[in-house]
Amino acid sequence: MNRLLLPFRWLWASPWTAVGLLVGLVGLATGGRVRRRDGAIEFYGGAVARLLRLVPVDPMAMTLGHVILGRTAAALDAARRHEQVHVRQYERWGPLFAPAYLLCSLVLWLRGRDAYRDNPFEREAFETERRHRVLP
Repeated sequence: MNRLLLPFRWLWASPWTAVGLLVGLVGLATGGRVRRRDGAIEFYGGAVARLLRLVPVDPMAMTLGHVILGRTAAALDAARRHEQVHVRQYERWGPLFAPAYLLCSLVLWLRGRDAYRDNPFEREAFETERRHRVLP
C-alpha cells in the first residue's frame, strides 16, 4: 500500500471508524479490552461480545472502518485475515461501504440467495482467507 495515501484512506473510512470506536468504548466501559493489530484497532469482550450476538449471522467478529469488534481475543485472532479484507474494503468504499454491503445483501435475499455468503464483499474476504489458509 502506498504510504502517502494512508492518511486519505483513514479519512475516507473515518465515519465508520468513529462508529466502531463508539461501540468499542462502550465495550471498554463494560469490561472489554482493546489492542492494535495490523493497522486496525480491535475491541473484544464486554458489551462488544453481547452486541455481536444480536447480529443475524452470529459473527465472531465484525469490522467498522479501521475498527474490528470481536467476541474474544481468540475470535479476533481466528478472523483477522477475513476482517482485514473488510478494512481494505472500507478504505476503498469509505462511507459508502455499509450501504453498498447492505444493498447487496438485500438484492441477494430478494433473489433467494444467501445474503451473507453470496455477498461479493464477503466472497472476497472468504476467498482471501481460503488462499492464505495454512494446511496442516
